[in-house]
Amino acid sequence: MLFKKTSHLVGLDIGSKVLKASEIVETKSGHTLEHFGMLDIAHGAIEEGVIKDADKTAASIRKLFNENGFKTQNVAVSIGGLSVIVKKISVQTMTEDELHKSINSEAEQYVPFDISEVNLDYQILGTAENNPNQMYVLLVAVKKEIINNYVNLIQMAGLNPCVIDIDAFALQNIFELNYAFKDENIALIDIGASKTSLNILKGNSFLFIRDVTLGCSMINRKIVSLIDCSYEEAEQLKYGNQPDRISPDDLKEIILSVVDDWCDEIRHALDFFYSAYPDNKIKRIILSGGGSYIKEFRELLAVETLSEVEIINPFKNIQINKKNLGISYLERIAPQAAISMGLAIRKIDDK
Repeated sequence: MLFKKTSHLVGLDIGSKVLKASEIVETKSGHTLEHFGMLDIAHGAIEEGVIKDADKTAASIRKLFNENGFKTQNVAVSIGGLSVIVKKISVQTMTEDELHKSINSEAEQYVPFDISEVNLDYQILGTAENNPNQMYVLLVAVKKEIINNYVNLIQMAGLNPCVIDIDAFALQNIFELNYAFKDENIALIDIGASKTSLNILKGNSFLFIRDVTLGCSMINRKIVSLIDCSYEEAEQLKYGNQPDRISPDDLKEIILSVVDDWCDEIRHALDFFYSAYPDNKIKRIILSGGGSYIKEFRELLAVETLSEVEIINPFKNIQINKKNLGISYLERIAPQAAISMGLAIRKIDDK
């Protein structure tokens, strides 16, 4: 389900508000982005990673592919949220065959669901630093129902689901392709419409992952409660283009209250991380997703975490097919493209 590499596919990021799709071709000269597209989906069609209206979402996926020149039907998608468990665990040193036979019993103590209801995946990370009789294993558990729903959705759209990844890992993959902070602790934070993913890295190794149900839709909901408008109207109002309907001061107050909640949750997650890794201070935070555009959020996060905060550029080391794509457009939407770009560098026969 997660790791490994061969023949290219389309990375499809299915968000609660926006679909993003990227197609990257790898050649001897490097990676080239051939196609990219984004498309809003109906409000409520997907909520917190749960597919509520498969018909509308599948129709939107077909429209996205048709309007942006995608011909490849093989896709990689990713999932996240509370139905996904990612843990770095320590087990007695054993062979991969032995681990395969015992992984269910090992996982039971870490997975808060019935083991029969989840798909398990794992990767051996290596021997524990302080105990040669123990080894670290990356354990991933996802509810079967969630995976089946996403597979069915992709098939409804007339596409072939080849890889089911995890949001945080897709983000890590595109970060590693574009950046080189070898000895630095980095926090990758993706703020989407209804979910925030946090992935803390040391070099190329993941240390900590957490998803929380906070995102940009919180701003919309507060606008709706203030002026009694539709969610779609609130989506337009939050950009401040209609001061006759919501004043700049009211809008700023809403945004500040929401980003304060985001920073509180991120700080709590980092405190939990520091309790396990007290010597691994995070000096740099890389943001992606729609929330990364909010200046007040970036400034407050930098102050509260004592870290440098910057926005990811998932196209940094990627060549662009300028016949198909506009550079200025890609620069404008870059933070929202990160997960789909990370999915697009996966390969058809990946594990």
